[in-house]
Amino acid sequence: MAKYKTKGLDCWERAKELRIRYYEDYAEAHDRAALRWEGGAWSFDAIPQALEGKVHVLTEEPYGASVGADPRLQVKYQEAAEGKWGCARDLCAYMRNYWGGIVLDEYAFGGKWPRADFIFQNQICCSHSKWLQVADEIYGGTIPYFCFDVGAGPYDRIGERQINYVVEQLYDGIEFLEKVTGRKVVDEKLIQNVQNTYRSACYWAKTCELNQAVPAPLDEKTMFSLYVLGTLEKSNKEIADFYEKELYPEVKDRVANNIAAVAGEQCRMLGDSQPPWGFLRIFRYLETYGVVSIASLYTFSLIGWFELDENGNVVPYPTLEEQGITIKDRDHALRLLAEGELKGKLMWAPFYGAKYKNELVTKIAKQWKCDAAILHLNRGCEGTAQHQMEMKIALQEIGLPVMTFEGNMADEREFDEARAKRLMDLFLTETLGLKKIAD
Repeated sequence: MAKYKTKGLDCWERAKELRIRYYEDYAEAHDRAALRWEGGAWSFDAIPQALEGKVHVLTEEPYGASVGADPRLQVKYQEAAEGKWGCARDLCAYMRNYWGGIVLDEYAFGGKWPRADFIFQNQICCSHSKWLQVADEIYGGTIPYFCFDVGAGPYDRIGERQINYVVEQLYDGIEFLEKVTGRKVVDEKLIQNVQNTYRSACYWAKTCELNQAVPAPLDEKTMFSLYVLGTLEKSNKEIADFYEKELYPEVKDRVANNIAAVAGEQCRMLGDSQPPWGFLRIFRYLETYGVVSIASLYTFSLIGWFELDENGNVVPYPTLEEQGITIKDRDHALRLLAEGELKGKLMWAPFYGAKYKNELVTKIAKQWKCDAAILHLNRGCEGTAQHQMEMKIALQEIGLPVMTFEGNMADEREFDEARAKRLMDLFLTETLGLKKIAD
């Protein structure tokens, strides 16, 4: 039975257009005398994108997830990485998808693998720096490579010393970029890119905050396709405009008009880690019980910036405009960029201990009015899956029923869909007392 009115997002087609054009632009960059570079979704793309001329980036994790959405293709790439190159099966599934594409010289969006002109990477997850170092080795060791360390500490321990540590490396990165490309980093472009980064990160956080409403205006399956734009190129003006001027106002309007993501919402679920991308239909299966997954620390803060307010609540990080800041010069831009990433990206905090994840996730569960949690024990990502069983206990201690299921974000050989659905049936009916409202 429908309790609320619902409809699709008006900006949905625009989001799809931005994503596919991003991958096409990267593949066709050399045809337009543009540069190509590879890096992570957490790399500070505002800097290489400030080089003179046109520059296009391929971020590794979203590409690995795109391959992961196609079970046939992911197995092909996984087996190429494992069999033809010899990497271990228990490594990051995104990384194996990425390496497999290079080994086979095949681009998932059509044609041969589009080789980069340089690599600009950061290190926070255990495999980040080695990921593209090995990719370069597969290429033959001919691509200029730069990696900077952002392991300066969790958000509550960031001060001038930690910011200086990262900023000094960013200056080294600029020197590297100018040397290997023969192009200058343009300060005006850098300043604009940092402004766009703030808009992307802060307005995605503001959009996530709106999901505290009952009924929830967004479901997590939809949110996966929306946050991804910020993982591609958060310094891009079109993407920042999308978050600030299209998505956020529309979701705000949905809240004002009681428009639900799930018409039969009767249970609000918290998730964790990346989903099994090739089997997102499990979220639609949950909806047959009136369950809406309102998202997770991962979905919120993979690119969104948040902070804890004076009452200890998780709130969106303030925009530059809200802080009354006008960027003055290169040094100011780099410091603001480092500060926002180090203080605002709460997803980095669990790398420093279970207590951070437990604290943040229990706060989210309370603020977003969650009734239960379903946790994906993701063997495909050591980073986001850290401390999951400690987190399960922490959630249970605040009275939240918790179910876990095993799987892999991008390797369908490690996910049993029928078993996962059976576990969900048992949890939803016997533990939560829910009945199916639709088939």
